[in-house]
Amino acid sequence: MIQALFESNCPELKLVARGKVRDLYEIDENSLLFVATDRISAYDVIMNSAVAGKGKILTQISVFWFDFLKDIVPNHLITANIDEMPEVVQQYRDQLSGRSLLVKKVSVLPIEAIVRGYITGSGWKEYQAKGTVCGIELGAGLRESQKLPAPLFTPSTKAEYGDHDENIHPDRCAEIIGAQRAAEMAQSAVALYAKAAEYAAGRGIIIADTKFEFGVDAQGALMLIDEALTPDSSRFWPALAYKVGKAQDSYDKQYLRDYLTSIDFDMRTPIDLPPTVLDNTLKKYIEAYVKLTGNRPDLS
Repeated sequence: MIQALFESNCPELKLVARGKVRDLYEIDENSLLFVATDRISAYDVIMNSAVAGKGKILTQISVFWFDFLKDIVPNHLITANIDEMPEVVQQYRDQLSGRSLLVKKVSVLPIEAIVRGYITGSGWKEYQAKGTVCGIELGAGLRESQKLPAPLFTPSTKAEYGDHDENIHPDRCAEIIGAQRAAEMAQSAVALYAKAAEYAAGRGIIIADTKFEFGVDAQGALMLIDEALTPDSSRFWPALAYKVGKAQDSYDKQYLRDYLTSIDFDMRTPIDLPPTVLDNTLKKYIEAYVKLTGNRPDLS
């Protein structure tokens, strides 16, 4: 039976931060260690329960996409193999194996680079109210879950833990990080999404939208960082069940969100999740991984 890792404990490593899912350690002046725990969050709230094995699946999906997309923009991955990591990391093998990425240290850009191929979620809500998504005017008559004429770059600010990300217009993104860097980010994010969406479509999955994060290395080059196209950062829909005009079935955290909606979750208070919700959420993650890669995830 898989043991859930809610929080890593590596006292000889320098802990930099604990995010909603990842624990981040500094290894040396050039590298960091990303540890994907089994924590799960929804509406920016970390639940009290963990989904055993989720962090390993997230790590393996990111590694797959980093390799698949490396021709579009470089990424920060050094290695995901615990045997290739420094000895100070290897001593925590029991905790870290299969769920850790040794990555290059870069300067992180303070923008969530969201790309939407379909209109759903907060974008659909804004469109219903204003006819816009992130302040971008869209044509009349769009229906829920409809494919957009072209993928849309809709950035958001990166909130501090406990706060909510804020959707912003691309012009505001340019004000924050500079026009040239914002244009490069938008172009790279859309290109990454387009290649991934085309691939996933051939595997029976619609990538409705996704979130990328970028950093800049010491030479000033843009680099894909954090995670890539996981069920935590994307909406994956089964293509066979897709139907315009309604909310879609999903391989991502939508199962959890639907459960929380059914119990009138206050979107603030961490709660314990029933075993059935944890098990079914994990099954969704595994199913997405198998469909995308053709392999079973290694949960050992």
